[in-house]
Amino acid sequence: MAATRPWSPIPIQESGESLEPLPPSLWRLEPHPYVCLGAPYGPGASPFRLRSGVVARLLAADAALAAGAEGWRLAIFDAWRPVAVQRFMVEHSIAEESRARGLDPKHADAAARQAVVEAVARFWAEPSLDPATPPPHSTGGAVDLTLADANGRPLAMGGAIDAIGPVSEPDHFAAAAAANPASEAAHWHHRRDRLAAVMAAAGFARHPNEWWHFSHGDQLWAWSRGETKAHYGRAPA
Repeated sequence: MAATRPWSPIPIQESGESLEPLPPSLWRLEPHPYVCLGAPYGPGASPFRLRSGVVARLLAADAALAAGAEGWRLAIFDAWRPVAVQRFMVEHSIAEESRARGLDPKHADAAARQAVVEAVARFWAEPSLDPATPPPHSTGGAVDLTLADANGRPLAMGGAIDAIGPVSEPDHFAAAAAANPASEAAHWHHRRDRLAAVMAAAGFARHPNEWWHFSHGDQLWAWSRGETKAHYGRAPA
């Protein structure tokens, strides 16, 4: 996997904000899928932590959603992710995508494996230990989330979080929605747009390839918003 992203050259001026547990008022999707897979978070480490400034912005976005006519809420899928977990999940995703393509993960030929690696790399950042290129989730500035109804049930968004492929791109259903505004695809597109709008209003930037991934303060955020520097490097556990 290539470590370079468009945001990789953005310099980091670490703010020193602490990682904080997500408050109970922010809904979580549990059990946490990576924990269930055995991802190596370490003793007592929780994925449901983010930088203090990011938590404050999430609370603002959630409140804005709850005040809307639908009464929707945010539902947090994943937050802080140490590099060891990033590496574990990259390897897991490569193996799963290989199987989905009918390949043996351990014995696929070089060309087939490279195609899988490139597909996964569009969605999973390099598990880099270089302080200049931290994976977004390792900074405590990135969060994966979706929408839920007023009773906490996740809404259909047209594709699962972490899905590998074009269905994960934020505007995947835009053309279908325009062609038939009453279609199911139009509902999915509207929900993705609503999620993006409420997160942008709270100061987040969306990943260009993932409808569910939003950042504040990291390199991706800085690149997306034209900032000269990021505020968050890799966060300590």
